[in-house]
Amino acid sequence: MLKGLETVVYFVADMRAATDWYKKVLAVEPNHDTPYYSGFTVAGDELGLHPLEGKPAASGQGQTAYWSVADIKAAFAHFIEHGAREHTAPQDVGGGILIGAVEDPFGNLVGLIQNPNSPNRR
Repeated sequence: MLKGLETVVYFVADMRAATDWYKKVLAVEPNHDTPYYSGFTVAGDELGLHPLEGKPAASGQGQTAYWSVADIKAAFAHFIEHGAREHTAPQDVGGGILIGAVEDPFGNLVGLIQNPNSPNRR
């Protein structure tokens, strides 16, 4: 039924600030950049930004999408250097798999996973 991750959407109060921040942190230009949606292609998947428009602000509660990384310590440090806050420090969860999460400046959790057996090891 599920075929894989296609798009993760983060809801933000300030589209311009969020788009600019993700341009810096991802070092990629958005493939869509409008006041209503900005989308970035990240290793074949879509990271989208959408205005809150009356939706409750994210608070680090609920779902967390985990993005595959080759070096979690370097990726974690990169996000922190760009203004993200530590949510969950990188930790070993067994089998050589490391996970952690940061909170972007807009209240969204960005999960990071270093998995030696991941099909996403591109």
